[in-house]
Amino acid sequence: MGWAEIGGCLVRGQEMCLGKTRNLCSRRTHLSIHLYITLRSIKRIVMASQRSSRALRVALRQASAPRVQQRTFVSAVNAASRPSVQPAQKAIASSFVQQTRGAKTVDFAGDKEKVYERNDWPHDKLLDYFKNDTLALIGYGSQGHGQGLNLRDNGLNVIVGVRKDGASWKEAIQDGWVPGKNLFELDEAIQKGSIIMNLLSDAAQGETWPRIQPMLTKGKTLYFSHGFSPVFKDQTKVDVPNDIDVILVAPKGSGRTVRTLFREGRGINSSFAVFQDVTGKAEERAVAMGVAVGSGYLYKTTFEKEVYSDLYGERGCLMGGIHGMFLAQYEVLRENGHSPSEAFNETVEEATQSLYPLIGQNGMDYMYAACSTTARRGAIDWSKRFKDSLKPVFEDLYESVRSGKETQRTMEYASRPDYRQAFEKEMEEIRNMEIWRAGKAVRSLRPENN
Repeated sequence: MGWAEIGGCLVRGQEMCLGKTRNLCSRRTHLSIHLYITLRSIKRIVMASQRSSRALRVALRQASAPRVQQRTFVSAVNAASRPSVQPAQKAIASSFVQQTRGAKTVDFAGDKEKVYERNDWPHDKLLDYFKNDTLALIGYGSQGHGQGLNLRDNGLNVIVGVRKDGASWKEAIQDGWVPGKNLFELDEAIQKGSIIMNLLSDAAQGETWPRIQPMLTKGKTLYFSHGFSPVFKDQTKVDVPNDIDVILVAPKGSGRTVRTLFREGRGINSSFAVFQDVTGKAEERAVAMGVAVGSGYLYKTTFEKEVYSDLYGERGCLMGGIHGMFLAQYEVLRENGHSPSEAFNETVEEATQSLYPLIGQNGMDYMYAACSTTARRGAIDWSKRFKDSLKPVFEDLYESVRSGKETQRTMEYASRPDYRQAFEKEMEEIRNMEIWRAGKAVRSLRPENN
């Protein structure tokens, strides 16, 4: 077995074994034992039930994976032989949805909501709907890149407006946008456009608004992918004209994800909203735009709710909160004598590579069912304590978002002349934390990297 440096400590490859499978193997057991256990489990289940064939294929693909994946997927394979699990879930799921043309009425834990889908907007209908429109995409960052390329691939008349010869201009040219044909400076693009897609960064929207606002003449539609600027207009100064439609489509993922799912033929989930409806057709246009940029399903919301939930989620479980929990757990493990590799594996690697995907696939109960009795008993008990401890923090966070404090903080930080240098300094500090240096070494030992 070779050696790897993790967080400043040398660790033998076999010590990277993860998990807590009773007494079958210790943390230092050779990978071949794990493979033997996995294959024996698979053989037993094949003999027991054909219903588990799909799960078995997954297990076979994972047979050479590191221990963190093997333990969970063997548990999932064993669970697959229990006939009540997946059939029951499918039966329950069918009772949640009532289909109507173009929309589904879905029961979300007792609240019925209408979910719009792209099936009611086939490609020919989309082309006909936008046949007289020019979509002027302002800004070519993450969302601008993803949404713009999707619109272009859908055959719509889309143009890009950015600062000439800037970084975004050069990136747009690399992506096949042609100066003078479908790539213009900001002012010219807005003048040509009938639907103005303001996908500049939140800070840049405020800075450029005095220049953009006079060009938003009657008959145009203003499109956002985040409600930040119009909702917090006292700070951003983005006060929209009262004679145009103002709509929003907010994909639930990065621009890269928007593009990737579109190319896979799937489509991302998005929320949509209407801030101002002058023509009486703003909602229909928002849904059509959502499909055009690559959404599979669209959920109706308001500008306020979109921005509140977005800022709250990013600072909470999506990024800030989970980062803080990772750091706290890792530090306690290290302070109690655990190695960097063990601390990282038990804090981040097992979570992201094994357990979180199960939650995403079928929910928290599905993850618990795939774990040992010891693991789930302790997890369920401690979840209540964590909830009671953390809820006041989340309440403070939501109020900070709603009051505009988070917006003010963002605006002040982003407007600093040394913003980019300050941000890079923060990123360098995070990169150099022991936990993430250890993580880099752990990732290098994954099967796909060897």
